Amino acid sequence: MLAIEYEKYGMPNVLKVRDVPKPVPGKTDVLVRVHATTVTSGDRLARSLDMPAGFGLIGRLVFGVFGPRRRILGTEFAGEVRAVGSRVTNFKPGDEVFAFPGAGFGGYAQYAIIGQDKAIALKPADLSYSQAAALSFGGGTALNFLRDKGHIKSGDRVLVIGAAGIVGSAAVQLAKHFGAHVTGVCHTGSLEMVHSIGADEVIDYTTTDFAVTGATYDIIVDTSGTATYRKCENSLRENGRLLLVSANLWQLLGMVFARKKRGKKAIGGYAPERAEDLVFLASLAEQGKFTPYIDRQFPLEHAAKAHAFFESGHKKGSIVITVEKDIA
Repeated sequence: MLAIEYEKYGMPNVLKVRDVPKPVPGKTDVLVRVHATTVTSGDRLARSLDMPAGFGLIGRLVFGVFGPRRRILGTEFAGEVRAVGSRVTNFKPGDEVFAFPGAGFGGYAQYAIIGQDKAIALKPADLSYSQAAALSFGGGTALNFLRDKGHIKSGDRVLVIGAAGIVGSAAVQLAKHFGAHVTGVCHTGSLEMVHSIGADEVIDYTTTDFAVTGATYDIIVDTSGTATYRKCENSLRENGRLLLVSANLWQLLGMVFARKKRGKKAIGGYAPERAEDLVFLASLAEQGKFTPYIDRQFPLEHAAKAHAFFESGHKKGSIVITVEKDIA
């Protein structure tokens, strides 16, 4: 089968088209014929090893000290089940599914395997494979931070920093689903897009600093890696929560040692890959309450170009990589 592999860390051009053996499912595995996958920040970090400040050594230990431990990227994908292991009971050949292997990767190929007990679910019938492939990373991350860490509730006022990104655009839509009033922070060129996905208000960070407007919020979600508790403290209401989706070591240390008053909190961490979250996101998608915003699509053989565009600073929402459907 064709796959995109990389043998060393570096720029997008380290990604190469290779002919590799088709994976064989184990007793509890599902073999999926991949139709679409994406470029996420997880893929970029694993490819480049350009980690947030303070996490360089950790990145080496996670992804491979001397070179990539897993050579086929792809943190999320969607496709058709082609075969299942002897002990698989949840899926059958012909099922249309989407999956979130996360750091297990594997989506940049014509076929991928994932355990039936991992983050895999049936694809919403009305969504294309490209849309379904883009549900998991942004949606799962935003859901975990807003619902599980931030305990969002109806009536909350939520500020999303980086509202035009993969996680940010998902956070805008999910916060609206939970009944919040949402303000998005983004670049000038993304103002219309962020409005279109449901934001009640939009702030152009090139002309306005949200921290000096006097507006306050119950939840501030930072997906950009630029916020600090010190900067956001006066913009948080009593018992307000600063959710640091993307943060470097110094931001996290500042979060830990900051003197917080009036019940305010700063919360970091990671979002686990869970099948029940995918089922929840699929339900929202079927109701038209969450639709991943797709900026551009690239064929599998142009994965390097997809990564280059991801890093260009011009993207909005998700970048999808498609795989030809007529391959046996």
